[in-house]
Amino acid sequence: MDLNVEKIYKDRKDFLELTLLTNNPGGLKRKVLTNEILRPGLALAGFTNRFAFKRTQVLGETELAYLANKNKEQRKEILEKYFSFDIPLVVVTKGIDPPPELVEIANQKNVAVFQTQLTTTEFIHRLSAYLDSLFSPSITVHGSLVDVHGVGLLYTGKSGIGKSECALDLVERGHRLVADDMVKVTKKTSEVIVGSGSELLGHHMEVRGIGIIDIEKLFGIRAIRMQKRIEVEVRLVTWSDTMEYERLGIEDKFTRILGVEIPVITIPVSPGKNITVISEVISMNHMLKVYGENPALQFSRRLTEELYRKKMTAEYLESDYE
Repeated sequence: MDLNVEKIYKDRKDFLELTLLTNNPGGLKRKVLTNEILRPGLALAGFTNRFAFKRTQVLGETELAYLANKNKEQRKEILEKYFSFDIPLVVVTKGIDPPPELVEIANQKNVAVFQTQLTTTEFIHRLSAYLDSLFSPSITVHGSLVDVHGVGLLYTGKSGIGKSECALDLVERGHRLVADDMVKVTKKTSEVIVGSGSELLGHHMEVRGIGIIDIEKLFGIRAIRMQKRIEVEVRLVTWSDTMEYERLGIEDKFTRILGVEIPVITIPVSPGKNITVISEVISMNHMLKVYGENPALQFSRRLTEELYRKKMTAEYLESDYE
């Protein structure tokens, strides 16, 4: 990720309520190499053995009170040591005016210093959300992503299998399209991946025999979503008599996207098969499992119990001579 301080300032100046305090343009060219943020209280106090200087530095009321408690010479000594590290940028929160020595030394070291009116907690929350979105790993997947009953279904399969047509039918039934053809998948946490469309394609869709259509213009704003968590992959394959397909669904199958494990369901496609209704069932069945209900396992358990009762009853009656 090629990110510098100037991009953050331009992209999120108003959102982060930033005011640039330094006047050395070199500070804006510094690279931001991580999405992590640090409050450098220990570093200012002199303990720099574990100083994570590559992170965005945030000075709150506590750090500034510590500096204000020192005399001018002590502050200069502390800040000279602090800025001897290759710091990307410094942000002072709560609208507090930093000591003049801080801005002066930062100018000398080509480090940008900003002031924000936000509280320290709120600023870190907003900046973290922005940086996390930039630094999150992502890939592009060929498929369609639809929000079906609140569940993100990612349709994959070879070209021409019917992914777009299935998505279009779901939209017509009141569900919401996220992306078609090219789905950008971003890893948000260790267990969550989110899909979105490309800026170029938007919510356009290619339907063979018709051409390019605009889902938002045809069906309205309620027919689309900007992004959605991907919860199930629906893999469409061509029906084959020689292949064996899942009949009971007792054992769930999974796939990994960006290291995140999600259920995968393989649906054989044949003429007359209603993939749309099957998709709605997949969505509702997934939510049942999320809530702790597994119809396939419950059916298997009841069947086993019934067979066991019949066996025990038969054995009992065989030994009953009255």
